[in-house]
Amino acid sequence: MTGSRFFDGASGQVHHRRWPCADPVAGLVFLHGMGQHTGHYHRFARALGADGIEMWALDHVGHGLSEGEPGEPGPIDDLATNALLLADIAEGDRPGLPLAIMGHSLGAATAVAAVNRAPLRFAAVVLCGLPRAAAANPDAVAGVRSPVLVVHGVDDRRAPIDGARAWSAAVPGAELREYEDAGHDLLHEPVHRRVTSDVAAFIRSSVQA
Repeated sequence: MTGSRFFDGASGQVHHRRWPCADPVAGLVFLHGMGQHTGHYHRFARALGADGIEMWALDHVGHGLSEGEPGEPGPIDDLATNALLLADIAEGDRPGLPLAIMGHSLGAATAVAAVNRAPLRFAAVVLCGLPRAAAANPDAVAGVRSPVLVVHGVDDRRAPIDGARAWSAAVPGAELREYEDAGHDLLHEPVHRRVTSDVAAFIRSSVQA
């Protein structure tokens, strides 16, 4: 059963959910995109759970049930602080379980900021629909030693794939997977099953390496 709770974040109460699974091999801290909330990701979380990956996700500031002005998430640094606080909660829920972090769009930019501040915190990093602004600074994660997977739609008009290609090429060891006939929101497009399978396989291989 999904657990729904709150914690004191960088700028108010932050709502988060947990999708427990039996005997997980890894955990995932998930960060959604602008205009979304955790309720959009039940399908993704259930699919990961069937593959042994337990998921925690939060509503960004001003989104879902979190406090804040609607649609105004505030500074990325505050969102990164919230992401790391959620990682603390996940570690408390499942002591010793390897954790990965994944973000979509705004969440991908937030994940980049979080791993830049804590480069050894996560066993794997997954970025979906990486925004152009975040893709402009590969040095932000230059110290990260965890495996990095970038998943991106070839037809993404909101965050054109050229930025993700350049960023992935500049980050040592980063892997880019491109999805034909797919746009920005990969986990809600016809390719979602393939993307989910690729993400699950990447996280499992990263924590079992």
